[in-house]
Amino acid sequence: MNAPDRYERFVVPEGTKKVSYERDTKIVNAASFTVEREDHTIGNILRMQLHRDPNVLFAGYKLPHPLQYKIIVRIQTTSQSSPTQAYNQAIDDLDKELDYLKKGFEDEKNRYEEKLRQGY
Repeated sequence: MNAPDRYERFVVPEGTKKVSYERDTKIVNAASFTVEREDHTIGNILRMQLHRDPNVLFAGYKLPHPLQYKIIVRIQTTSQSSPTQAYNQAIDDLDKELDYLKKGFEDEKNRYEEKLRQGY
């Protein structure tokens, strides 16, 4: 079979950046971010978070090829922001949302374990 080994889907090769940036020379305030070793899961979440930003005019992603384990995220912003600022803000916001979700699960787990200890 010609498919690469499974671990290559997740492990970023040495010397390769996780995220690379390329400014669009034809469209003002537009850029592409190539994210290595990610797929639709991160691409769609990131796209949706970018759409929440009022300064983002366009946000989309694509997988160039099924055997290339990377996504390309394209962002265009208004003049009040830059694609880099929008990307970083989206990542920070998602990080906060995931922390909030993790805390909620841990709190509920602790309540459940406490009920078990009390014999309920």
